[in-house]
Amino acid sequence: MSNNWQFVNLEDVQNPKGRAIVSGPFGSNIGMRFFVSEGIPVIRGNNLTTDMRRFIDDGFVFITEEKAKELGNCEALPGDLIFTAAGSLGQVGIIPDNPKYPRYIISNKQLRVRLDPEKADKLFVFYWLSSPQMVEHIQQQNTGSTVPLINLSILRKLQLPLPPLAEQRAIAGILGALDDKIELNRRMNATLEAMARVVFRQWFVENEDVGSWEEKSLDEIANFLNGMALQNFPANEGDKYLPVIKIAQLRTNNTESADRARTDIPHQYVIEDGDILFSWSGSLTVVTWCGGKGALNQHLFKVTSEKYPKWFYYFWTKHHLAEFQEIAAGKATTMGHIQRHHLKAAKVLVPPDNKLREMDKFMSPLLQQIIVSNLESRTLASLRDSLLPKLMRGEVKVKGVNV
Repeated sequence: MSNNWQFVNLEDVQNPKGRAIVSGPFGSNIGMRFFVSEGIPVIRGNNLTTDMRRFIDDGFVFITEEKAKELGNCEALPGDLIFTAAGSLGQVGIIPDNPKYPRYIISNKQLRVRLDPEKADKLFVFYWLSSPQMVEHIQQQNTGSTVPLINLSILRKLQLPLPPLAEQRAIAGILGALDDKIELNRRMNATLEAMARVVFRQWFVENEDVGSWEEKSLDEIANFLNGMALQNFPANEGDKYLPVIKIAQLRTNNTESADRARTDIPHQYVIEDGDILFSWSGSLTVVTWCGGKGALNQHLFKVTSEKYPKWFYYFWTKHHLAEFQEIAAGKATTMGHIQRHHLKAAKVLVPPDNKLREMDKFMSPLLQQIIVSNLESRTLASLRDSLLPKLMRGEVKVKGVNV
């Protein structure tokens, strides 16, 4: 570490105005009986991640203005750091400078830190505390027996490097610029997919002029290849391997901490960027995979077609996802799943070839742009992750900073 840097505890850089590091309200003071349809949003675990996404400013429950005033000590404002205290330890978030709401209340399972801006740059501290090594460190501080827990004492003593403030800001600026582009790509892709869904619905759901269109089953327009029991193909230590793509990898679109399979599995079970994957067991979802080469787990379908374009079977599968989820939820077991006869029962409309070609001119570029943007974001995230520890140790100097 650089000579002019020091290590400090998190409490050493807390805001001096008091009650800067606080826990959420007691469970009896917040919960379902207090939730209303609109009001002051409550931050919960679903608003935080362990992958350095700063904040998920959506998916809230709400409490009344009066209840929020009662819980004012648990208020979160722009620049505040939020930690999960119970459950998914290691989750860290930061309230953005331009949030969707002017203020928030943290739940009973969250902790809040407010920094002294004259000592610490909020984004620099966020990146340090959300780095993989610190996420792992926080997870190791678990004091719970059945539910993982950390408390305020643990949080106050978390250590962080503290270069001069100008250098903190410069480091945060570099990492933040990469994340800003990743977030821009995410929003753009959400817009493109929403646009494509609207057009798809207009063409195939709301369109009444389909008299000459053919009705087929979902499994007639695409091949749903079930994955393998890849524990039968374990990779030996030190050998080349393929990461095993499971539901957990679909959620994050990366292969960190994935199981490993040998590279000599049958080629049809190898996943490539841009493949359509459908998790048919447990947590049902359909994604365009952009997490790198991998091996197809037995609880996933790889969806392909020799005749129909990718967008066609992707959006038709997504169209039936809600009913598939209802089928899975109705199963007696917790691992409700979709079977072949469900694919056969799911119907699609197929337009004449010339009409489909016209549609393809609009839809294929949209889906391809989504894939390209996701791959760019993966490259940017990899660059950020490789730079972060070097910047945080002072191994890479930021030009133009006087320290």
